[in-house]
Amino acid sequence: MRIRIVLSSLAVAALAACGGDSITEPVAEREILANPSFVTDINPIFQARGCASGACHGSGAGGLTLKASAAENYGRLVGVQAAGEAFQLVAAGDAENSYLVIKIEGRQTSGTRMPRGGNPLDAVDRGNIRNWIDNGAPNN
Repeated sequence: MRIRIVLSSLAVAALAACGGDSITEPVAEREILANPSFVTDINPIFQARGCASGACHGSGAGGLTLKASAAENYGRLVGVQAAGEAFQLVAAGDAENSYLVIKIEGRQTSGTRMPRGGNPLDAVDRGNIRNWIDNGAPNN
């Protein structure tokens, strides 16, 4: 994958040199990681999608409070029972039965798919969350 990013960057640079006054910045290709990190790959998804905002889990919606701190969020997710549900929010090693995954995939039996009122997470974000959980949900 890294080679593809370098080649894409070189192609963009070569095309930009062929004419015109503007240079287009290459866009980094996103990928599903085999071993995503909570700090650098998972928690940023929550931040980018507004999950920790006051209009969502920043105010404790659904019994879950998320903030900017990866350390705090990790402790509020992993091994924690989902409010009113028979699932843990994140069951380390078991993405299929983690309520976080159930909600982002829209498989819940009550409530709505997350993020509520927003577009669903894309396949890359969902894949990285699943891989992180299936790899034991490490605090890394």
